Amino acid sequence: MTHGMRTDMSARLEGPRGWRDTAAHYALLPLRVFLGVTFIYAGLDKLTDSAFLKSGGAGSIGDTMRAARDSAAVPALIDLALKNPVGFGFAISLGELAVGIGTLLGLFGRLAALGGALISLSLWLTVSWATTPYYYGNDLAYLMAWLPLILAGAPYLSLDAVWRARRRFRGLR
Repeated sequence: MTHGMRTDMSARLEGPRGWRDTAAHYALLPLRVFLGVTFIYAGLDKLTDSAFLKSGGAGSIGDTMRAARDSAAVPALIDLALKNPVGFGFAISLGELAVGIGTLLGLFGRLAALGGALISLSLWLTVSWATTPYYYGNDLAYLMAWLPLILAGAPYLSLDAVWRARRRFRGLR
């Protein structure tokens, strides 16, 4: 690089507006890391909990759903899951794991965020619906946290960004 040429990054960082623009580019990265790690942890926690993946008993998915059924906003969702609580427990666990990995790596970022939002929405409408006041329940907050990632995707430090760059590079040839 010669003295007269500046890199794109150095041009972005120059002056107060440059720092602000750079911060804006990466503003969703902490949210993406938090949600990705949290959903990976939640999925693995459920898959490795011997009590959770059972249709009955203390700490089981079946008993948790039966306890939440009468206070749920949409009891039909719980009734559907109770047809096969163990299968539903595996599905939710694997869904959380897939969403977490996709979000953390920025792989199909918008799709992963949509999956996370749907999981959070279903949990809010069932298990945490009766939490009062509403802001004590975390599922609604997770649902809201997914929305910016649905809108923006994973434009930086992600596999999606690498694939976009490769497509642009191939288009230049």
